[in-house]
Amino acid sequence: MWRKIKWGLGLLVVTLVAAFLHYTLPQRDVVRITNTYNRLTTVGTENSWAYASPDSGTAESVQTRDIRFIEAIRPNNRVIVYRNEDTGWVWPPYFKYDSSNLQAEASNARSTSAAPEWVVVTHYGWRVPLISIYPNAVKVTPVSGPDVSLIPWLNMVILLALGLFLVMLWRMLAQFHERTIDPALDRIGDTIDEVDARADGLWARFSGWLNSWKGKPRR
Repeated sequence: MWRKIKWGLGLLVVTLVAAFLHYTLPQRDVVRITNTYNRLTTVGTENSWAYASPDSGTAESVQTRDIRFIEAIRPNNRVIVYRNEDTGWVWPPYFKYDSSNLQAEASNARSTSAAPEWVVVTHYGWRVPLISIYPNAVKVTPVSGPDVSLIPWLNMVILLALGLFLVMLWRMLAQFHERTIDPALDRIGDTIDEVDARADGLWARFSGWLNSWKGKPRR
């Protein structure tokens, strides 16, 4: 039973870490931008975690915020909508302060299906229509066409560094367990055995003393 609980907790931790990395690490989409606009958007308790702090120049109230959006079409004709917000110095660490400039670049890159202009939108986050969550665009780069090859070098470097860090942490914990915890457990075990031995000796003496009162010789 305990082994199943241990594996379940481990799987839960791995799932949470994978979801965190998938949300935070940069992703790139090849798209054709069709529209850019600002919209007053209601930010509630169920989706506020997915929105950045409002940048200077936007209107904010308790629940309504003026947010920039970028609409686009993928090569397979599926639509995607990005928000365009500053991240500032908070998490995730994209240090984005140029949402106004990015909106101007996206507006300039708008095109039609008759004369498409393809761009790569670098973003982070997820699109969840049920609770009105949008990925946050951080960069727009023109490309030659929809078939351009994109290799996630940055993500590969980050994941490799994270993997090396976890391996080093695992080795450090293993050495700590071997050098500190195992000897301590051995000492505790020896102490318990010694206490048991003394208790057995005392019990033997006490039993012999009781037997002497019954007229039986001591063993």
